[in-house]
Amino acid sequence: MTVTYRTAITADAAALATIGADTFIATFGHLYDPADLAIFLKSHSVEAWAKELNDRAFEVRVAELGGRLVGYAKLGPPHLPFEPRGEAAELRQLYVIEEVKGQGVARALIDWVIERARDRRADHLYLSVFTDNHRARRFYEKLGFEAEGTYAFMVGNHADEDIVMRLKL
Repeated sequence: MTVTYRTAITADAAALATIGADTFIATFGHLYDPADLAIFLKSHSVEAWAKELNDRAFEVRVAELGGRLVGYAKLGPPHLPFEPRGEAAELRQLYVIEEVKGQGVARALIDWVIERARDRRADHLYLSVFTDNHRARRFYEKLGFEAEGTYAFMVGNHADEDIVMRLKL
């Protein structure tokens, strides 16, 4: 089967909520107290997704395999606690399920994000990545992203150190 890509629509909100929560739990869930994790996962609610999917400030690209979502990337305005340079856009999330990792899905999604950021006339693309997510950090570094600094990424009441990275477009 071939992975296909398309722009997300409002009807995708439930599937996006599920893949976002499931992927976060699978990757990082063991690090957190269940109460903190539950607070954080509210950001992956169907309602939150529906709101963003209907907001022109955001664009979401989905990857599908056999009619099932297997990944997505969300592009939006900067919201990280930093002073962006010039015109900026932010990769808000890039999630790919485990079974398709290493098959080029993340690369196809990030290529789309970079292209759309340029189309939006952004000079810089920002993202944040968990300090201990070495696989993701290597992926972004190979694309030319550079570390700008760190900040406290909150999962409920638990603070993790995330790295803010920037790509000059």
